[in-house]
Amino acid sequence: MAAEVLQPVDEAVSDTIASRIVAALRDEIVTLKLKPGDAISESDIAARYGISRQPAREAFIRLAQQGLLLIRPKRATVVKKISADGVRQSRFIRESIEVEIVRRVAAAGGPETGRALETIIADQEEAMRADDSNGFHVLDEFFHRTLARLAGVEYAWQLIDDHKIQLDRVRYLTLGVASQQRAIAEHKVIAAAVAAGDVTGAEAAMRAHLARAEVLLGQTIADHPDYFEAEDGETEPA
Repeated sequence: MAAEVLQPVDEAVSDTIASRIVAALRDEIVTLKLKPGDAISESDIAARYGISRQPAREAFIRLAQQGLLLIRPKRATVVKKISADGVRQSRFIRESIEVEIVRRVAAAGGPETGRALETIIADQEEAMRADDSNGFHVLDEFFHRTLARLAGVEYAWQLIDDHKIQLDRVRYLTLGVASQQRAIAEHKVIAAAVAAGDVTGAEAAMRAHLARAEVLLGQTIADHPDYFEAEDGETEPA
């Protein structure tokens, strides 16, 4: 595979390069191009992007702080296994914020808001028909981010995005047709409640939608036990 070369940079823009690497590697980890337990090295990443090891090292540190990499002195850095507890905490944070978001949007309500959400849902249906899992995932994110924007609190979505990485890893593992169909049906219920100004209905629909993460977690642990940290707290083999 051809290297994606980034031009040499000075320290003033090193942080920008590191941020780009963080985003790229995060996407690879979430989409399982890099699987739990896979080894990854600063030198390989630096070579891939045509940069020095310093921004690669910075990126690795940030990814470790996000719970995606395990940096082990004098041993290979590896992609961390998924934390079931982290998934549950991600869901708690997301539900706490998104329920308030959808309440605000529904309180303002109106047909135009409903149509904006319906357009996104239609695009999701098209992505599903095209068997475009990545496109579907992007549109799923866009649906929720649009709710935050309509509520006037788009920054709140950034807070959610920063804390839902473990949850995203589980969601991607279960992103089959049946799961996509269910997500679309649930989005339609949310959109209808918002358009009707039904605050109680919108809140209930959002809670039901996000609660499915617990079912997905159990299913994914059963299907891919090697991808998850041990429940007794032992995170990686010695």
